[in-house]
Amino acid sequence: MSRPARSASKPSGARPRGSKNALPRKVPLRYQSFELEALKGLEAVAEAELREVPNVRGGGPLASGGVRFQFAPDPLAGAGWERLSRLRGAVAVYRVETWDVPRPKALLGHQVLGEVLDYLRGVARAGGHTSFRLSAAGKDSETFTRLQGEIETQLELPHHPEEGELLIRVRPSEATVSGTSEGWEVLARITPRPLSARQWRACNMSGGLNATIAYAMHRLSGVRERDRIFNPMCGSGTLLIERSLLGPQDALVGVDLSLEALACSRTNIAAARRQIEVAQVDALHTGLPDRSFDLVVADLPWGDAVGSHGGNAELYPQFLQEMDRLTARNGRLCILTHELKLFERVMAGQSRWRARELFQVYSGGHYPKCYLLSK
Repeated sequence: MSRPARSASKPSGARPRGSKNALPRKVPLRYQSFELEALKGLEAVAEAELREVPNVRGGGPLASGGVRFQFAPDPLAGAGWERLSRLRGAVAVYRVETWDVPRPKALLGHQVLGEVLDYLRGVARAGGHTSFRLSAAGKDSETFTRLQGEIETQLELPHHPEEGELLIRVRPSEATVSGTSEGWEVLARITPRPLSARQWRACNMSGGLNATIAYAMHRLSGVRERDRIFNPMCGSGTLLIERSLLGPQDALVGVDLSLEALACSRTNIAAARRQIEVAQVDALHTGLPDRSFDLVVADLPWGDAVGSHGGNAELYPQFLQEMDRLTARNGRLCILTHELKLFERVMAGQSRWRARELFQVYSGGHYPKCYLLSK
């Protein structure tokens, strides 16, 4: 059978309009300004994760401690800022706009105020915020009281001074602070809650570990698919869940003596839709076979909300001994502690482990350190 002749009006290989196989048109990326907020001590971890996000450019630390960067949502995927809302090493991400005005009162001018309100309205719609609050030096002044009223009326968002979801920060621009020009910035948090407040956290416990710190512990101690991972004194399950979300591993096991803690961890594990094994076991006498694990991660008692200083003096050396037995010949032990002097004394009195400091972070009024121990 002879083949039908090709149409002279359509070149070979051309795709008709509307075809599923049609090549997508190139749409120019539209970059917007953002600022990343990190825990003090974990800025490098947060910035390293940010570099893995497509369509991010620029960036660098600011005098305020944040990281300013440019991001362009994928115009074809229609994902908006959703990718930024999934960052796990950051505390929060803010959309940033700057107005070339000499003082905050000028933000209330008719044209500028309309621009400010349109900008905030867009952030609120994208993030699903249902309330707002202001953070600014002199926020109780007449200027900020008026701005607050305009936002409440025009955006139809209630003002909650302590728990408002749309956190709005107003401050002089970096250029104003350095004296090179004038301007004021308005930053709006893109998510109703901080990124560190995980969606999976359905249960909290006193002294529970910040999930952002748990993420940093795993990133810096090494994420390996063949790792058999053990989390003694697992508490609410934060270290277990954060590692599970980072990718596959050969085994992931948590233990705790407290039935209350195990119930809390199981609640969070279910909320995170993870399959993680937890059991009631004494971390100092596990009864598990020698060399069962490649990596042990632990948030040891700090002696305030959990444990006591006297009890920790006995616990720490016993803990190191049991973890030495449980880890493989090339095993790693990642520890977070605020008992810094005690930890240094215990390390000086043993010869099995070598410690390297990974970071010191500000958390809840404390400055704990994280160490990676190797044999």
